Amino acid sequence: MRVDTEFLSNGVTLRGWLYRPETTPATGAPLVVMTHGFAGVKEWVAPFAEVLAAAGLACLVYDHPGFGTSDGAPRYEVNPQAQIDGYRDAITFAQTLDGIDPDRIAVWGTSYAGAHVLVVAATDRRVRAVVSQVPLTDGWTTFSRLVPPTMIPMLHEAIAADRLAVAAGKPHQTIKAASDDPTEMVAMPGLEVYQWLMDNGPRVATWRNEVTLSSVDKFQSYAPEAFVRRVSPTPLLMIVADQDTLTPTDIALARYQEALEPKQLELVPGGHFSVYGEQFDRAAGAARAFLTGRLLG
Repeated sequence: MRVDTEFLSNGVTLRGWLYRPETTPATGAPLVVMTHGFAGVKEWVAPFAEVLAAAGLACLVYDHPGFGTSDGAPRYEVNPQAQIDGYRDAITFAQTLDGIDPDRIAVWGTSYAGAHVLVVAATDRRVRAVVSQVPLTDGWTTFSRLVPPTMIPMLHEAIAADRLAVAAGKPHQTIKAASDDPTEMVAMPGLEVYQWLMDNGPRVATWRNEVTLSSVDKFQSYAPEAFVRRVSPTPLLMIVADQDTLTPTDIALARYQEALEPKQLELVPGGHFSVYGEQFDRAAGAARAFLTGRLLG
């Protein structure tokens, strides 16, 4: 069963869906907090929640501040700290819900949110298990690989100009999340990203191929790698695509090696977006087995 729900984070209303399993134990059902990646929407996460709910887990799926059906300004601002706060406030909200066991809550995140769940699990011991799927694990290294060297100075100049404009009371500048023009200044260069977004984004009325320029500034300075070793003793499942160029495979695997036990790795074939398509069953199945084992076992 899925119902609309909402909660507050930093005074902003975040909206999403609460999935409940068909049967709920007297002690309450365990719950998984789930949300989307960079420039995404909750609809892209919903299929994973459906798999987990069918296995007996409640799921709280929501849009980040400024995205989808959630409130928040500026719109399309990808702010890691605000999104991390959203996870923490979602956990608190979940703990107040009837029929939910407040002591059995896990977090699941994909892509950019795959980084957030590492930070949350490392700093919030209410989390009983964490699934980090195709995660960003090093902002600067990923940024410097993803963005062509000739475009980095252009981005930095534009970011500096945007700061001055915002200080003067003007709105935040926005750029495309992705483009098929390799010379265009975008947040996520590459034809693979563009094609996936164009295939899936327009299906969701609230999605836009747009982020604030300051989102890129925050991306390059985001350092989730500092928290990886601190996730332990919370159990960690990391799902990594073996040909990922958006959140590069080798960087993610290096972070996995740094993580302490208990930990588990699921290495799936394909690129970054394979977990939403041809490798969905494997990725969702790995999360289901891991989370039911930790929360229902």
